[in-house]
Amino acid sequence: MKILVAEDDETMAEYVRKGLLEQGFSVDWVSDGREALTYCLYNTCDVAIIDRMMPGLDGLSLVKALRAANSSLPVIFLTAVSDVEDKVEGLMAGGDDYIVKPFHFSELLARIHALSRRPKQNSHKTELNCHDLKLDLLKRVAVRQKQVIDLQNKEFALLELLMEAEGRVVSRTMIMEKIWDFSFDPGTTVVETHISKLRQKIDKPFETPLIQTVRNMGYRICAPH
Repeated sequence: MKILVAEDDETMAEYVRKGLLEQGFSVDWVSDGREALTYCLYNTCDVAIIDRMMPGLDGLSLVKALRAANSSLPVIFLTAVSDVEDKVEGLMAGGDDYIVKPFHFSELLARIHALSRRPKQNSHKTELNCHDLKLDLLKRVAVRQKQVIDLQNKEFALLELLMEAEGRVVSRTMIMEKIWDFSFDPGTTVVETHISKLRQKIDKPFETPLIQTVRNMGYRICAPH
């Protein structure tokens, strides 16, 4: 699982990050609310742990912005703001859980696992669509303009990952972790190689390219404007 920790207290952030890494999670840390919002909108992660009091953008406004953007990312508030009214406000804003500092790490871990067991919003989908491209998840086949596109297993998994995040950037690190199940190696070109192969099959034979490279960030697939 990929977890974002949005916390401006470096000591607290390192405590949470280290504990999650020891449990086998992949963890990214940001200390600013606006940076956290950008991360959540343009990257893929499984759970966000968010402090309410951060520079740039407070946690409450951050979660409201995520929900306004139709993001269903599970969010756990981890904060010293402890009044009942504050907890209610956080949950009403779109938070999925609310933990008050100081806290036991085992409780945070249990709540992360509880959130991960919830059915994902698109778990019932049998196909994904982007412009004139359809990905049939049951038949394991891609179709564009009525042409069946033959994909290898990794190519299919990569296309599925991009289409699940349609319009949002998927980082090279996330691709490595999701598709190849190991940490990112800056020396490898396996991601670029498979993106190139996908483009040859998905984009090149057709007039409108769908797969985009976002410099220094990753890749995304989206319909033309």
